[in-house]
Amino acid sequence: MGAIRRALYLCVLLLGGSGVGHAQGADVGLISQVAGDVSYASASGAGKVQAYMKIRSGDRFTLADGAQLKVVYFKNGRQETWRGPAGFRSGPENSEPLAGAVYEVANLPIGVPQKIQRIPELLQMAKLGGIQVRGTTPKQRASLEQQAEVAVARSTYAQLRQQVPRDDITPELYLYTVLQEYLLYDEMKTVVDEMLRKQPDNQEAQQLAEWTRARIQSSR
Repeated sequence: MGAIRRALYLCVLLLGGSGVGHAQGADVGLISQVAGDVSYASASGAGKVQAYMKIRSGDRFTLADGAQLKVVYFKNGRQETWRGPAGFRSGPENSEPLAGAVYEVANLPIGVPQKIQRIPELLQMAKLGGIQVRGTTPKQRASLEQQAEVAVARSTYAQLRQQVPRDDITPELYLYTVLQEYLLYDEMKTVVDEMLRKQPDNQEAQQLAEWTRARIQSSR
């Protein structure tokens, strides 16, 4: 397969299958963390829940005893933590308990939910070897406006770190998506190193780290 055809093929995978969702319809949220035995049932099928999969309204989730799951809703930034045994149905902005009750609820800062929607896309890009889909040049210098956005993102990142457990990498994933928009690879490496410090066995973080190192090498 030629280089151009391969690039087009990867773009189709990224744009058409970037969400790890399992049913047709609009994405309403993202699974930001999962541990233990958690399963889902949707209009098109059922299976085991994976971290960073997108969800849609009406999906049902079942947590076995001792399992834990975190879901973030895009529309309002509501983050729910569920602990098994429990079950719930996802809605447009929050979950409907089917068994047990939500363990903890937090509201993420404005702008965070919109950015973390890109996490599945970035993970898929890292798995496929990584091509740039925004058409920007490697290691570009951020404009003053872009620098201002990154500064705001860093402030939001610091705020978010105060709201989540110490081993939660949601703040790093959020900041990583912002930095990736401007191809700030050196700063992205610092962020992904923090992810691995928090969760050294996280395969997704390892893939992002490998992809980031490759981007740094290719931009020099």
